[in-house]
Amino acid sequence: MWTWIVYIILPLAGLTFGWTIRWLYARFQLTASEQRAERIKQDAIKEAEAKKKEILLEAKEQVIRERNQQERETRERRAELQRYERRVVQKEETIEKKTTQIEKIEQQYADKTRQLSDREAELDKEEERYRKELERISGLTVDEAKALIIADLENDAKHDAQALVNKIEQEANLTAEKKAKDILVSSIQRLATEVTGDVTVATVTLPNDEMKGRIIGREGRNIRTLETLTGVDIIIDDTPEAVVISCFDPVRREIARVSLERLIVDGRIHPARIEEVVSKVSKDISQKIFEEGEKVLFDVGIHNISQDAIRALGRLHFRTSYGQNVLSHSREVAIIAGVLAAELGVNRDLAKRAALLHDIGKGAESDSDLNHAEIGMDMARKMGEDPRIINAVGSHHNDIEPSCIESVLVQIADAISAARPGARKETLDNYIKRLENLEGIATGFNGVDKAFAIQAGRELRIIVNNETVNDDQSRYLARDIAKKIETDLRYPGRIKVTIIRETRITEYAR
Repeated sequence: MWTWIVYIILPLAGLTFGWTIRWLYARFQLTASEQRAERIKQDAIKEAEAKKKEILLEAKEQVIRERNQQERETRERRAELQRYERRVVQKEETIEKKTTQIEKIEQQYADKTRQLSDREAELDKEEERYRKELERISGLTVDEAKALIIADLENDAKHDAQALVNKIEQEANLTAEKKAKDILVSSIQRLATEVTGDVTVATVTLPNDEMKGRIIGREGRNIRTLETLTGVDIIIDDTPEAVVISCFDPVRREIARVSLERLIVDGRIHPARIEEVVSKVSKDISQKIFEEGEKVLFDVGIHNISQDAIRALGRLHFRTSYGQNVLSHSREVAIIAGVLAAELGVNRDLAKRAALLHDIGKGAESDSDLNHAEIGMDMARKMGEDPRIINAVGSHHNDIEPSCIESVLVQIADAISAARPGARKETLDNYIKRLENLEGIATGFNGVDKAFAIQAGRELRIIVNNETVNDDQSRYLARDIAKKIETDLRYPGRIKVTIIRETRITEYAR
């Protein structure tokens, strides 16, 4: 039985003890967790209190900073207002001072006005008294004295008016013509054209006189064949080792000259060979004509022109006028017209094109009785050129009236190229005689001491006697000499007459 009790009680006691132990352990663990939670809670409370204090401190510092900033801004605004107040006060004081000064000035002005009124009254009385006294002394009435004074004033006014007119004319010449002179002189000085002989014959040098017989041929068949094919006259005379080719057409004359030179070099001179050489030379000259036309178009920068016009321009290469190559002249006129148009602000390309084509009628293969300007105008019209170009070509010698400024520029450029010194051939005797006539006309006037023709006769400088000719008389003298030159002489372009009057006083220090 005790065994049974032991077996029952002991397990129960073990279970009770184990449960007690487990309960105690759990209670211990719970107590430890509660303590940890309490510590965490206390730590959180402390940390929150610290954060709260920190936030409060930062808020107080921010409030203090903002208060200080507000106070600083307030002080600055107060100082600015004080400065404005001082400025306003200063301005008010200044205005008050100026107002006081103005009042004083107005008062002084009023006093001066009263004084002037009183003085004018006194002067009127004095003037009346003097007038009566003058009438008594001079024995003249007021109207008679006025007439004398007006006559004197009229003479003085005429003199002053003439001096003023001279001054105005001089100023106008300096201002209005200065630009034109600069443009024209610049255009002239940019170019220089060589002078060639204006001839209608060409000379071919022969290696010996025996060659003349071979050129003539049996019964003259060689020379007749050459003359028939080229349309020239071949003159074979007693001139040693030379043959002269004469023809008014420069292209035919050039074909004949080149053909004869080739035949002489080749040595085979007979009708068949002459025909062959002339045909080949004609083609070469035709090609050269076209190349010369293209070359001048390239030089002046003109394009879009018909082949007929190019050939007509190229033919001008073999033509001369008063010693001046016509193609070179046309090129020069185009460049000058372009320069003038650029300076004046007009259509530069149109002016250059019209100037280049102005003598194209001279290169036309035509037997018309019209002059070269009319022929050129018809050619330009057929080529579909601008109406202004057509007018410029037809009016460059005033055959028709110019209708646009480009036409006038072509006339000016043509005159510059043709009339400038050295452009065209002139005999030395005629040149010297013209200069002597210029100087002789000037020295024939009273008061002229010396006269000098300069700038190749383009300017006449005259030195007058300053004791016998005054400034006003110099003006009239220049006009009289210019009119005398216009009446008595023939010359290209125009001649500038310059009167020089000066007073020289010389003393010597010893």
